[in-house]
Amino acid sequence: MSLGQQIAPHLPFLRRYARALTGSQAEGDRYVRAALEAIVEAPEEFPTDIAPRLGLYRTFQAIWQTTQFEEHDSGVSDGGSEAIARARLARLAPLSRQALLLTAMEGFTIEDAAYLIQKEPDEVSDLVSEAIGEIESQTRTRVLIIEDEPLIAMDIETIVRDMGHDVTGVAVTRDEAVALAMEDRPGLVLADIQLADDSSGIDAVKDILAEFEVPVIFITAFPERLLTGERPEPTFLITKPFQRETVKTTISQALFFDQATVPAAN
Repeated sequence: MSLGQQIAPHLPFLRRYARALTGSQAEGDRYVRAALEAIVEAPEEFPTDIAPRLGLYRTFQAIWQTTQFEEHDSGVSDGGSEAIARARLARLAPLSRQALLLTAMEGFTIEDAAYLIQKEPDEVSDLVSEAIGEIESQTRTRVLIIEDEPLIAMDIETIVRDMGHDVTGVAVTRDEAVALAMEDRPGLVLADIQLADDSSGIDAVKDILAEFEVPVIFITAFPERLLTGERPEPTFLITKPFQRETVKTTISQALFFDQATVPAAN
């Protein structure tokens, strides 16, 4: 198999990484193109003692670290969640951004990421933690909790507050949830689906979404009621009993792409 055939399957993913790294598809593609030109000009220098994908990304990293292209404005303003994500990534320090993208998005191990950015594994772990902390600081919001079990509601509220978010209220019924949402509009809703008066958290969320858009995370012991395949399924669903880290990660994911969340005050 030729070198071109070995690296071709990985090019779409390298372009994805380059776009996230530079904040622009056009700029990202320029770096990818430069990396491919370097490989074509000196194929004997392509590393052969590692996997082709790792070698491709290492070549790209070398180009990224040594080449500075003049930025061009394409005249096209991207909108939506992808643009929001790119803007937040751009606020990260360059090495932290690379470490986070290589591990969280591209799926490289800490050791492989360390090889790619020429750092020690412990340094990469610290960079990833730094990036996650910065992202969390950029996505602080106000959270409505819809949960009728007091101990679980308290646990969720503690997680939310520990992440730096405010809690607008804790509702135990559909009517109470809707009333709280209308009184103090939240930036995120965490909802159980079976509530105290046998009303439905699903219906409460539908009522709220009819008034305004807000990201929703369902936390339930009955995921089969939502994962039916018969209607649009929720993007974010946590099954009880839950792990604290699962809730934190899901909250961060839900808020990362939402334009309503704002950077924390410096």
